[in-house]
Amino acid sequence: MQTMKSIIALLFPVFLVTGGFLSCVGQTQSANQKQATASREPKTVDSPGGRRVVKPNAEWAKILTADQYAVMREQGTERAGTSPLNRNKEKGIYYCAACHNPLFSSAAKFESGTGWPSFYEPIAKNAVQEESDRSYGMVRTEVLCSVCDSHLGHVFDDGPKPTGLRYCMNGVALTFEKK
Repeated sequence: MQTMKSIIALLFPVFLVTGGFLSCVGQTQSANQKQATASREPKTVDSPGGRRVVKPNAEWAKILTADQYAVMREQGTERAGTSPLNRNKEKGIYYCAACHNPLFSSAAKFESGTGWPSFYEPIAKNAVQEESDRSYGMVRTEVLCSVCDSHLGHVFDDGPKPTGLRYCMNGVALTFEKK
């Protein structure tokens, strides 16, 4: 029994450091995260064209699929490798699946090896907004649609040139239109 406690004590810090695993396998939200989601105030960012889409969660639930709602309104994460958009090589524009805000150009898409569609920059600086995300014992930067505040994914500083950024997006939060 003591050996098991020692193993757990040794592995727990490793689990916390690699805690991104939890957020990458579609785990459900904690009560604190659900409360934060419900109380999220509309942003006052300069969205493209000054457009804003604000709806109660009950209306979003009618508009979005169950998977889209879990990711976009409850800050969930789709399972890695499940989105066909991850393998998409066509030229075009990636839009927010909730409000059709243009988010990313295929010209900024790259293969990150993570299992999620990844981009090195948004189509316009104000297409997305970023917020600190301290869920799952980590500090990350959450990426949201600047028009409807939908959760899209996270941005990391391990991407390619020219920006060095990796916008790691949930494919279920995106739609694609071929040019």
